[in-house]
Amino acid sequence: MDWVETTGKSIDEATDRALAHLGVHRDDAEVEVLEEPKAGLFGRIRGEARVRARVRPAGPRPKRSRRSGGREDRPRNSEGREGNRNKGPKAKPTEGDRQRPPREKGEARPKQPNNNTQRAEKVSSKENSMAEGISLAEQGEIAKSFLEGLLASMSIVAEVTVKEIDEETVELSVNANPPTELGVLVGPRGTTLQALQEVTRTVVQSKSPGRTDRILVDVAQYRERRVAALGRFAAQVAQEVVESGEERALEPMSAADRKAIHDSLTENKSVVTRSEGEEPRRFVVVSPA
Repeated sequence: MDWVETTGKSIDEATDRALAHLGVHRDDAEVEVLEEPKAGLFGRIRGEARVRARVRPAGPRPKRSRRSGGREDRPRNSEGREGNRNKGPKAKPTEGDRQRPPREKGEARPKQPNNNTQRAEKVSSKENSMAEGISLAEQGEIAKSFLEGLLASMSIVAEVTVKEIDEETVELSVNANPPTELGVLVGPRGTTLQALQEVTRTVVQSKSPGRTDRILVDVAQYRERRVAALGRFAAQVAQEVVESGEERALEPMSAADRKAIHDSLTENKSVVTRSEGEEPRRFVVVSPA
């Protein structure tokens, strides 16, 4: 997957936004800091932090074949020493050798297949396959087939639709009417939904010889409703922080929920937000500006 650049009032905030955009855990991503916010007068921060991130490659790099023609290519005997045609007793000709007609003078010796060449061709073919991978549409179909099988095994009647958000993102929506029975797929505060998304992405990775794009899973428009609810909650917390003049640490949240808090308070000039702690206990702190 290509690099994704995000900004924020702090490096933590920019990192949270990048992880939420990629839809992966911090351990599954590579993050580079491009620019840090600068300190201004009276301790105020000028500018924004800027980072870039991408999904850490899932598969190991293919091994490269050794170059032919070196000492490693020479035949060795059972003791590990290089063979020498000029030493040792001459082998007796076999019946096939007696029947083989002698080569005419000037006739080229037939070339024997080179094992190193064949091995290099196989590795090159494998590298090309891993680089190409499968298309985003094919990844969406793999994910859809997995989710439909999971729903059937749970005796849940629901529809799975696939939507390509951009060139590297596909979203799978699970909907039912009524949607009440889908609550088991969401879980408390979306924890089950997050796990479902990770499992779906792992299934797609196992089917793809190359890179895997961003796979998102939503159930009964939960993510949209969750973002709206977090926005209302963040606005209430910000008002309390401004009135009391004291910062407030929120409960641990997922990267997607932390991003929703940061985004909802970006235009609020009275407070600033930052993330602290380590996964999975990482949380947002809202402070007076």
